[in-house]
This record gives sequence, structure tokens and C-alpha cells, in this order.
Amino acid sequence: MTGKATDLLTLDTIRAAADRIKGAVVHTPTMHSITLSAITGAEIWLKFENQQFTAAYKERGALNALLHLTDEQRERGVIAASAGNHSQGLSYHGRRLGVPVTIVMPRTTPTVKVMQTESVGGNVVLEGETFDDAYAYARQLEKERNLTFVHPFDEPNVAAGQGTVALEMFEDAPDLDCIVTPIGGGGLMSGMATVARALKPDMEVIGVQAELYPSMYSRIKGQDMPCGGDSLAEGISVKAPGEFTAQIIKDCVDDIVLVTERELEKAVSLLLQIEKTVVEGAGAAGLAAVLSNPEKFAGRKIGLVLCGGNIDQRLLANVLLRDLARSGRLARLRITLQDRPGALYKVMTEFDKHNVNIIEIYHQRIFTSLPAKGLITDIECEARDRDQLNALIESLKAAGYAVSQVELN
Repeated sequence: MTGKATDLLTLDTIRAAADRIKGAVVHTPTMHSITLSAITGAEIWLKFENQQFTAAYKERGALNALLHLTDEQRERGVIAASAGNHSQGLSYHGRRLGVPVTIVMPRTTPTVKVMQTESVGGNVVLEGETFDDAYAYARQLEKERNLTFVHPFDEPNVAAGQGTVALEMFEDAPDLDCIVTPIGGGGLMSGMATVARALKPDMEVIGVQAELYPSMYSRIKGQDMPCGGDSLAEGISVKAPGEFTAQIIKDCVDDIVLVTERELEKAVSLLLQIEKTVVEGAGAAGLAAVLSNPEKFAGRKIGLVLCGGNIDQRLLANVLLRDLARSGRLARLRITLQDRPGALYKVMTEFDKHNVNIIEIYHQRIFTSLPAKGLITDIECEARDRDQLNALIESLKAAGYAVSQVELN
């Protein structure tokens, strides 16, 4: 790669990519959300990239890169390191075009992601414990097998493909004055920002990263922040941002904001409740940023990319239940009782009086600091809202019970 980054990724190269991939990827809808607009105080427009065949925007850049290959490169095949959406997009379009695709994944990759990649045509090789291990091995196989490496983000043709998201969004919602876009390695943000600066020079362009993985944030702002942990937004959990993409983002992006895990969970839950759409953590990052910075975005006409919908079902269930708990609709109350007949029955009458549903009851007699005749009872319950739950707690305390609520972080 030679030349200035902004010379290699331009509005023209992105428009050419749009022509190249047209008909092979979904022109996903961009829709106004009345309810989210009311909640945030901004005008919210959503780009539903979770409606792509592989449920993520990544196939745009993967396909554009594949279509740049020579006949010889196509015949030999391509290789990539990825445990996420890039692997599926590259594998799907590789099979469709007759290009052999090898994907190197860490051995720690969940089986479901391996199976999803294989189901759309990828040949999966498991190597190493981390993404860095898998990446190093992929570059080794690239040389040994004379394959073409397709980077998930740090490559102009890939970023150009991702930029086609913005072309569609601005066509369908021409009045936008701000975009808020997730950043992992920076491919999507680079493409989106390039289009924004060319077509709407006054538009505010904001990037979003998970607080646990502020790699591009640190790079652009000249800080040295820790990077790591189990993030809901694994799609943007990148420790080392792209060199090429960092140049574009430095030149074209106004600011980058960080969002917490709790804010990501809330955004995932809201999108399912309100828009009836499933997104992964990275796909909800834009909404999380707007929700957590209301004064920054108030009154703006904002475009958000729901960049992916590949989330484990069990993880999604956990997110939804945790959100119910934070809203007061689910709770675990810890109550101290005397270990005698009728003690639990008396507590139950308080729940019945307040019409609060009991889901589970847990008794603890041994591992407590109470006297031998005492016990701790944890009661998981379901209320209409926090007011109803608080009324129950106050009633229990008035009846002489020691009550505490088990809180979530």
C-alpha cells in the first residue's frame, strides 16, 4: 500500500465499489424511529445492516476485495483471520464466486461461529489461543500456500466496500446532519466518513468504541489506555487499530466517544423492544453513544448503522433479563427469616398483597452469619414496574423483615 490514505479511499472508489457489488448485497432499509427519537431527544434514523444475508455489513467490503482479484488469485484462493462477521461475508461471497476461502480462527472461538462460517463455504483452520495468534498463522499460510490475504478492515478496497453503507443511507435519508458509527479496526468508519466529507462537508461525524477497547480513541487522542476484557461488543473489540484506517479517521472524524458495557446492554435491549430487531453489541454501539450523551446529540438528525445482528441466543437472553432487572421488573430480594413453620408463608402473603409474582425461592441455612435458628431466603420475583417493587419492599420492612435487593453492576 503506497500513497496518502485519502488518495486511496475516495468518493469515486466507493461509488465504483457500489456499482461493483450492486445486486449481490442487500440495499438495506434506512428507517426513522419515532420512539427512539422521543427517548433520545434527537431524530434517529436506523440503517438495518443486520438484514444482510450474513447479518452484517462486512460482506460489502469482503465482496469488493474479492472482485479486485486477478484470475490467478481467484484460482489460488484467499485467506483471512477472523472469528466474526468478516469470516462469514468472505466465505459466503467466495463460494458464490468460486474462490476458495480459508479462515484462521483462534481455538477459543465458539463452536457456533465456526459452524456458521463453514455453512457458508469457508474452510476453517483453528490455531492459537488469541486473535493475534490466528492472525500470525494466517499470514504464515498466506506465504506457504501463495494465497491472497484479505484484511478485515485495514485495506482500501475493503473500506471502499464498507463506505457503500453511507451512500445508501444518505440517498434514503438526505436530511441527516450527523452520523454516529462504531469503530473497531476502522473500516466502516473510514468508508462512512469519506462519503460524509465528500457529500456533506458540514456533517458531524462521530465514532464510537467500547470503553474496554478504546484502541482507535487512544491512537487519535494520543493516550495510552488499557485495552482488553470481555465486551458485549466483540465485533469492535480490537486491540490494534488499522494503520490505513487511522489516517482516514484522523482526517475525517470529528470525535470518538466511549460507551460502557451497561450502555451497550441497554441499547441492544431497546432495539429489540422498540424496533423488534436483533443486533449484536457492536451493532448497538451508535445508539448507546446517543443515549449516554443526550446533550451532545439533542436536536440532531442522526444516522446510526445497526452494523450486525450475530449475537449468541443465550447471551441475548442474559442481556434482556439484566435489563428487566435494572428497570425493576425483575428482582432478587434477600430476606432474613426465623427457621420455624409458617415463616415463609407469612412472607408470601406480602407478595400476594402487592400482586408481585414469585419466580424462584432459595433457602440458605448453613453458609450465613446468622444464628443457627436463622436463615436467609432469596426470592426472585417479577413486578409490573419499580414503583410496585418498591411498595413491596417497604411493606416487608414495615412488617419487621430485614430486606435487601441484590443489585446488578
